[in-house]
Amino acid sequence: MEDSNIVSSQRGSIVYVSLVCAVAALGGLLFGYDTGVISGAIGPLEVRFDLNPKMVGWAASCALVGCIFGAAFAGTVSDRMGRKKVLIISAVLFLVSAVGTALPRNLVEFIIFRFLGGLGVGAASMISPMYIAEISPARIRGRMVSVNQLAIVSGFLVVYFVNYFIALGQSEEWIVQTGWRWMFGSESLPALLLLVLAFFVPESPRWLTKQGREDEATGILTKVNGPEHAQREMTAIKDALAHESGSILQLFQPGMRIALAIGIVLAILQQVTGINAVLYYAPEIFKNIGAGTESALLQTVIVGVVNAGFTVVAIWAVDTLGRRPLMLIGASGMGVALATIGLAFYFNQQGIWVLIAVLVYIACFASSMGPVFWVIASEIFPTRIRGRAMSIATVAIWVSCYLVSQTFPMMDKNEWLVERFNHGFSFWLYGVFCVVTVLFVTAFLPETKGKTLEEIESSWMQR
Repeated sequence: MEDSNIVSSQRGSIVYVSLVCAVAALGGLLFGYDTGVISGAIGPLEVRFDLNPKMVGWAASCALVGCIFGAAFAGTVSDRMGRKKVLIISAVLFLVSAVGTALPRNLVEFIIFRFLGGLGVGAASMISPMYIAEISPARIRGRMVSVNQLAIVSGFLVVYFVNYFIALGQSEEWIVQTGWRWMFGSESLPALLLLVLAFFVPESPRWLTKQGREDEATGILTKVNGPEHAQREMTAIKDALAHESGSILQLFQPGMRIALAIGIVLAILQQVTGINAVLYYAPEIFKNIGAGTESALLQTVIVGVVNAGFTVVAIWAVDTLGRRPLMLIGASGMGVALATIGLAFYFNQQGIWVLIAVLVYIACFASSMGPVFWVIASEIFPTRIRGRAMSIATVAIWVSCYLVSQTFPMMDKNEWLVERFNHGFSFWLYGVFCVVTVLFVTAFLPETKGKTLEEIESSWMQR
């Protein structure tokens, strides 16, 4: 890819950009695959290791602890060693985890290898969108970063199919003893693909410029955006770097404090609105409303299809409608859908309309909170410290994700809550956070559509 000579004299090569971003987005696909595989395996794991509700939550969320540490360290490593090296390290961790979680002799071994996979997920969740944002032209940056979100939900969708076909026609006993091992082991194939292809993508031109390797950076920018735009962009990048201290303390300067607060708050809100409770525990949710194991896994596949389909809508809309409108529309729709799901559980209702409410929730998230957060987080921080700044926001997202994944089964099995709300409480709680999201976006989120990374950075400093 680095030797590609398909370069337009004016606009660069959209083919080159797309291929490079597609490889980086494999990190997103593995992010979705690794975190989604637990949806089909959590029930068998509960039986296989005789887990109580607290341990069910831990088995599902132990990888998320790894995500927290992976995201925390990946920022510093990427700022010092480069974005490409972190992508390669993530692929290695994915591969080791896939093999290890397929062959554990006990729960402790399973948790250790899930933690290693979590390190890879945490690093990839930060590095993939940031790398894509740094290499993409401003005019299509939102769409390119959203492709990473499409890769994430595609990872969920692929693993939903894999889980379904592994379980198809098999006895419950076989699934409990053996089936879940195949579910985790299947991740080794996409992990190996990322490991091989990551060696062929270029380094981020903005990171290269920061290291004083301007000729290499200019060459990559020329392939991406054409020679004329490349020279202008190099000038803007060098000017922005000249005004950056390179210290993380820059994030606490006037103006940048707002960017940091927006990144952290949106990260938390993306998770506490309940998306991973629905995605991780989808089969168990459908079982609660009367579906059998095979039927629940099939309905989970439908959830994955809707998730992927509406992420495509976001890819079109994020650079057309903008970031703010998508966030407002999506969070509002999610709140209404969660209220409906809560009512279904409260009144012990079953039927197709419950599935429809879940699908509406997924569609609203997939076209707003899911992709748009990563677009915003990848573009609002200064170049010199973008890795470390994105680490802070990404750590916030994984801490929140862990808390949601750990507490959902505890709330769902709590006798006091079940007696009063019949499994509806958690969905209503997530709906309240959707209202908070609408209020926060309305009050604080500026529109960044169509601006270069350097223009966005300058706007914070002016504020």
